[in-house]
Amino acid sequence: MTEKHRSDALVSETISRDGTVALVTGAAHGIGLEVARQLAQRGIDVLVGARDPGKAAAAVRGLDRVSALPVPLDITDQTSVDLVLRTVEETKGRLDILVNNAAAHPDHDETVTSVDLESAARVVQVDLFGTWRLTISALPLLRRAPGPRVVIVSSGAGSHSDDRYGLASAGGAYASHAIGKAAVNALTSALAAGLADTPVVVNAVCPDVTATVPGAEARGARPVEESAPGIVWAATLPDDGPRGGFFRDGKPLGW
Repeated sequence: MTEKHRSDALVSETISRDGTVALVTGAAHGIGLEVARQLAQRGIDVLVGARDPGKAAAAVRGLDRVSALPVPLDITDQTSVDLVLRTVEETKGRLDILVNNAAAHPDHDETVTSVDLESAARVVQVDLFGTWRLTISALPLLRRAPGPRVVIVSSGAGSHSDDRYGLASAGGAYASHAIGKAAVNALTSALAAGLADTPVVVNAVCPDVTATVPGAEARGARPVEESAPGIVWAATLPDDGPRGGFFRDGKPLGW
């Protein structure tokens, strides 16, 4: 299936969210920025959050319906999170979609037996606790929305079922990233269970190996335009859509 056909197929299974507001984290570049662009194409007003608001503002310049938050977003810092959510409320008055894309960069040279545990703790602080912090802090705003959606961008590296990069297949490589994403998958399941009696729909998405740095496509990574539709799909699911799942390109991915 070509990138365009895959994107069209995913969009056809979702509903329009025209007039709603989305926040995409870690979106000053790469897949986060592309998700913001594709959500905006569907009529959604998108706010881009990043640690460097200047870079975010430069990245979204010229994109219709996409604007950068004027304050820095550090998901490991509760004060920063509170300021960002207050800014969202004051400028938009609502939040319908939260895309948790911000994450630590994986160390591809690291193994599970040679890991620097202090470095590993920093990765988990971002990937797990940062995502957890922002999500529960955003719940008061999300609960006011008629159809709130939370998407957690995860990775097949945190799955036992990914036969290329999964926990059972990678030989202990990039351990902090893999273990952190496995914890993120568990967080997704727990959040979905805890919010089962509410309209808040929570799912995790693996965008597959995506070219977020120069030269990555030459090493087999697919372009951001091909990976983003799966995240947009989860962000715009209908009310009776799946909850607590782990998906790639709109299809279930084993834990």
